[in-house]
Amino acid sequence: MAYYNFFLSFCIIFFIFNFNTIITEGIGHVPAVIVFGDSLVDVGNNNHLELSILKSNFPHNGVDYPNRKATGRYSNGKNAADFLSENLGLPSSLPYLSIKSASNKVKVLLDQGGINFASGGAGIFNETTKLFKQSISLNEQIAYFKTVHGELMQQLGTVEGQTYLAKSVFLIAIGSNDILGKVQAVGNEPAGDQFINSLIVILKSKLKTIYNLGARKFAVVGLGLIGCCPKLRSDNPKGECNEQANHWSVEYNKAVKSLLQELKEELTDIHYSLINTHDIMADFLHQPALYGFTEIKSACCGAGNFRAKVPCLPVAVYCKNRRDHIFWDLYHPTEAAAKIIMNEFFMGSEKYVYPANLKQLLEV
Repeated sequence: MAYYNFFLSFCIIFFIFNFNTIITEGIGHVPAVIVFGDSLVDVGNNNHLELSILKSNFPHNGVDYPNRKATGRYSNGKNAADFLSENLGLPSSLPYLSIKSASNKVKVLLDQGGINFASGGAGIFNETTKLFKQSISLNEQIAYFKTVHGELMQQLGTVEGQTYLAKSVFLIAIGSNDILGKVQAVGNEPAGDQFINSLIVILKSKLKTIYNLGARKFAVVGLGLIGCCPKLRSDNPKGECNEQANHWSVEYNKAVKSLLQELKEELTDIHYSLINTHDIMADFLHQPALYGFTEIKSACCGAGNFRAKVPCLPVAVYCKNRRDHIFWDLYHPTEAAAKIIMNEFFMGSEKYVYPANLKQLLEV
């Protein structure tokens, strides 16, 4: 009987091990998540920018992060980049500027399963970055990646290095600040169509540069309902959404979808997944109870109308139940909202992701 029990236990353990192996191999092994973007996915790069006023490494940010630590994430807890890595079974990618030397940056990339170049205030236009004072422009983020790429090729060799990058997921979350900058701008700005077209031309060039550096799998985050963030509501005398900002968000998302289709035709070995954040957030607003939300307009942390006249500073107040709020501060989602969005990105249907979710992307 003892032998039988041992044999049965061995078989169960063997089956579980191999079942998990089959699942892992079935979705493909992802060695790393490499992140480009703005404050929606910044995990602390702006902490290291001496002149930047766009920082969040102080309370009440991080109130729900492990050890209640304000890490530089614009959130009460984890953000979209964290949840993407988590869904892939990887630790969160570390901020590039927190790593001292080039060789150490590659070691972190290999050991930790990723690296994050994102910066609060970054945009597709270089001018957008200047609007929001000191941050790391998309151009600079890619330049940093070129440095890491060169060191990676030296350490692994060209073939192994390219294979590593081809299996990695490149998360791109950019464009929100360009829309916000446009809304705030005055004077002789270009017409709406020209504005979106200019963004797309530059974005296409940047994505092709990242592709030429070895990226093959892109996870692209579409823009949400920017006009419904607490800050823009607070600027409206009636507290309504800024429809112009929402219009540009929709047009941008349409253009990005077309851009990715074009890239796929030009570069047949590229694969991508695009998350329709706009429609998910629209569902948050129209059916909040379905997602566990009760507050859809006001920020959790701040002060004034919609808690958006004063940012989430240590002197501000914050809500007791962060789970029932869509927005954490003036612009950013709560940890709860970010988690729902990224779970849809990973396992969702064609209602929200195109042409496939991330899990399906990894099976390619």
